[in-house]
Order: sequence, then C-alpha cells, then structure tokens
Amino acid sequence: MDKALDASLSRIAVALERLGPPSAPPLSFDAARMFRHDPGTDAFLAAPDYGLPLDLLVGVDRQKALLVETLRRFAAGLAANHVLLWGVRGAGKSSLAKAAFMDVASSAETLKLVEVDRDEVVRLADMFERLRGRQERFVVLCDDLSFEEGAAAAKALKSALEGGVAGPPENTLLVATSNRRHLMARDHDEARDAIAVAEGAEEEVSVSDRFGLWISFPPMDQPTYLMAVRAYAGWFELAAPDLERRALQWSQLRGARSGRVAWQFTRDLAGELGKSLPF
Repeated sequence: MDKALDASLSRIAVALERLGPPSAPPLSFDAARMFRHDPGTDAFLAAPDYGLPLDLLVGVDRQKALLVETLRRFAAGLAANHVLLWGVRGAGKSSLAKAAFMDVASSAETLKLVEVDRDEVVRLADMFERLRGRQERFVVLCDDLSFEEGAAAAKALKSALEGGVAGPPENTLLVATSNRRHLMARDHDEARDAIAVAEGAEEEVSVSDRFGLWISFPPMDQPTYLMAVRAYAGWFELAAPDLERRALQWSQLRGARSGRVAWQFTRDLAGELGKSLPF
C-alpha cells in the first residue's frame, strides 16, 4: 500500500513540476561585455560589442565627459548616481550610453551592460536582486523610458532604485534615456478625476528625483550638425565635393538637425558611393 502511495505521489510531483514555471537559467556573464535581458526566459543573452567609437559622437563633449566619469567611478567601486539622459529625439542619447560603456569597459573587465526593455520596469527589482552580490558590476540600460502605464510602473521603478529594506545593490547602476525629463506619459486618462490625475503625475515625476545625475541634450544647431557630418565622412573616407550643401538639403527634407539625421545622411552617401559601413 505504501509503495503504491509513494508511486502516486511521485507521479503527482513530476506533473506539478511540469506545470510550474521553468527555473531561471544559471547566470554567466563570461561570454560578452554586453547582454540583452529576455523577459520570456529571464535569461541574459550575449550581444556583440557596440561598434560606434566614442570619438565619433561630436557636439556632446560635456555629456560625454559627465557620463564617462560616472561610469569610471562605478567601475572602480566608487559611489555613483543613477543617470537619466534626456532631451530631443535623435540627439544620440542611446548611442552615447553604449559608446561610453565600451570606452570604460575596455579597461574594466568586470563591467557589464544589460539592456532591458522599458516594459520590464515592473520587473527591475527582481532583476537587481538576481545580480546582487556578484563580482561583476552592471550598467543596466533602459532606452526610451516613460510611464505610459501610469503610476504603477513608476512605483515599481522607485522600489528597484531604493532597494527596499536591503537597500539597492551596490553593483548595479541604472542608465535611462528619455525624450522627457520627468518621464511623464504623453497623456493621462481623461476619465480619471482630477485628484487621481494629480497623484499619478506626482508619482511619475518623483521618479526623476531618484536619478542623481541628469544629462540634457539640447537641439543641435547647424554648425554642430555639419561638424557631425564631416566627422562621419572623414572617418569612413567618404568624399563628396558638395558634402555640406547636400547634408543641409538632407536635414531640410527631414525637418530636423540631429546626430541621427547626420548618420542617416552618411549611410545614404556611403551607399551612393558603393561602400558599406560596419555598423
């Protein structure tokens, strides 16, 4: 009787294990310097190194200096603030975050970058706990952060940055990019009453205060835009006698001047000249 019962219980246990969620894969960060977090499997997937050299980002010298110094302090185990890169679209916020990381990581073997989707904000606290205590130091990059889902996501991010009673992990640093300094959603539900809207907005705005370092990216003026075009063209040896005139025409068609527009013009020019670009 006991043997039959044991066999039944074993079968039930196996069935329950199959129904339960899969266990998290073991953590290993030896394969690369940059990783992407997969929310479906909770795995950290190795990614190739970012190829854009830091020196190619022109017109953002102040921003480069601030971010690189912060990452160097963090890599050395010193105190460092979470970073919010905010400003106009196409200013190079995400590119700077990755290029600055690569620059610092070249001389800091334990420094790793983990890129997370903004929809994963509610899971950041759990991720930070998984990374706590490891020998690596992690720059967690969240691109285009905002709170379209409202105050709930804002509360989750605050919880992750504050760390609860255990405090935040000393080996994680959040770097976020946003087009808006206060990370506000583009609109609020008009059906909500005025008090709920005000309270939700206050919750969302207060998250910005958890970032100790704000780095702003103002609109790019024409001389800086042309400087970026010349830098790209010189780096990739793209010769065109009417380079600046064509670059200005390109920006007029796009209705904007930015590092992204300069790079898109460069790619178009390279294709016209029969050249490929490495990134």
